[in-house]
Amino acid sequence: MQYNRSKSRIIIMTILYQIAAYEKNKMEYNIDNVINENMEIDNEFIKEAVYGIINNLEAIDELANKHLKNWTIDRLGKTDQAILRLGIYELIYTDTPDIICINEAIELAKVYSDDAVKDVINGVLDAIMKNR
Repeated sequence: MQYNRSKSRIIIMTILYQIAAYEKNKMEYNIDNVINENMEIDNEFIKEAVYGIINNLEAIDELANKHLKNWTIDRLGKTDQAILRLGIYELIYTDTPDIICINEAIELAKVYSDDAVKDVINGVLDAIMKNR
C-alpha cells in the first residue's frame, strides 16, 4: 500500500490542523506522534512536508499575509490555514511543478473550505507564483 500525493496532502492537512488545535488549547504534543497517528504506512513526503511547514512557518505565514488583501492567515479557519500553508510550502520549498501545487491546494479547498476561501487560496498561491 502506498499513498498517492493527493491522499498524502489530505493527511498533511489533517496533521497541521491537529497541531494547530493542540497549540490553540495549549496542549503538549509530539510532532512525530501526531504524524504517526495519521499514517498507516511510513511516508517521507508527509514527514518532510509537515516538518518543512513547521520549520518555515514564520516565512510561510509572512508570504501568505503579504498576498492576503486586508486579511491575515490567522483569521482563516484552521483547515484553510493548513491548505494555504501546504500550498505555499510546496510552491517555495519543493520542486513540485507550480501548477500542481496550486491545483492540489484548490482541490483540497473545494472539499474542505467554502468557495470564498477557495478563491482566496487560489489568489494567494497565484500571486506568489507570479512574484517569484
